[in-house]
Amino acid sequence: MKSESTLKNTISGSLSQREASVFNWAPQKQDQFVFASMRVLSSFVILILVALMVMLIKTAWPVLVDQGTNFFTQSIWNPVDEEFSALPLIYGTMITTFIAVIIAAPISIMVALFVNEVLTPKLAKLVGLFVEMIAAVPSIVFGLWGIFYLGPFIKNTLAPFLKEHFGYLPLFQGPSFGIGVLTASLILSVMITPTITSICREVFKTVPAMRKEGALGLGATKFEMMLLTIVRPSFSGIVGAIVLGTGRALGETMAVAMVIGNQPQIKASLFAPAATMASIIANEYAEADSEMHIAALCGVGLVLFVLTLIVNLVARSIVWNYNRSSK
Repeated sequence: MKSESTLKNTISGSLSQREASVFNWAPQKQDQFVFASMRVLSSFVILILVALMVMLIKTAWPVLVDQGTNFFTQSIWNPVDEEFSALPLIYGTMITTFIAVIIAAPISIMVALFVNEVLTPKLAKLVGLFVEMIAAVPSIVFGLWGIFYLGPFIKNTLAPFLKEHFGYLPLFQGPSFGIGVLTASLILSVMITPTITSICREVFKTVPAMRKEGALGLGATKFEMMLLTIVRPSFSGIVGAIVLGTGRALGETMAVAMVIGNQPQIKASLFAPAATMASIIANEYAEADSEMHIAALCGVGLVLFVLTLIVNLVARSIVWNYNRSSK
C-alpha cells in the first residue's frame, strides 16, 4: 500500500510539473508571437513610407532633371510652356497653414480648458460633442460655406476694416475679391480647431486632481492654477495636438481649392489669390496630359511629403528639448 501511494504521488508530481512547464511555456510563445507581429507591422509601415518616397521620386525625376534647382527657386507655373516651379505653391501652403495655426492653437487650448475646468460635467460633454462634430463635417461643406458666406463677409466687412486700420501694412493692401489667402486660412483654422481641442482635452484630463487642489489651496487663482498645473506640464501633449492640426492644414485640399483663388503666385497681400500644393494637385492632375506636367505634380507631392516630415521632426525636437530641460 505504501509503494502504491508513493507511485501515485510520483505520477501526480510529474504530471503537475508537466502542466506547469506547459503553462510556463505558453506565455513565452505568446509574447514571442506578439513581438514578432508588432515588428512586422512596424516594418510594414516603414516600407509604405519608403515606397511612397521612391514612387514620388521616380515619377517626379523628369521634371527635377529638366528644371533643376529652378523647380524650387523660381515662381513660374505654366503648364502650356511646361515651365514649373513649386516655390509659389510652397509659399501658399506655408502662409495659409501658419495663419491657420496661429489662429486655431490659442483658441483650441482655451476651449479645452474652458470645457474641462469651467463647465459642469454634463455641459462639458455636450459642448465637447458639438466641438468634435465639427471635425466630422466634410471639407466640401466648409468650401461651400467659404464661397457663399465667409468670402462675401471678408470682401464687404473684414477687408474694409483691415484696410482702414492696418492698410499701411503690405499684408492688408490691394483689392479684395472675397477669395484668397485670408479666406483659406480662416477656413483652415476652423477645420483644425476640433482636432487640437479634442487632443488637448484628453491631455488635460491626465493632470491629477490633487495637483489642482494643491495649487488652489496655496492661494492660486483659477487662471494661475490652470496655467501652472495644467498648461505647463502638458506642453508635450499640446505640441503634439498642434502638429496634428498642422498636418491636416498642410494636406487639406477641397475646401482650400474652392476659396484660395488657385493662382500660383507670390503676393504679400493676404487678400490676393494663391494656390497650395494640395490644391494644385487636385485641380490639375485629372487634366494633366503630358509627362512633364504629371512629373511636376508628383514633384509637388514629393515636396509636400518632405515638408510634412520636417514639421513632425521639428515638433519632436521641440518636445525632446523641453523634456530634457525640465528634468
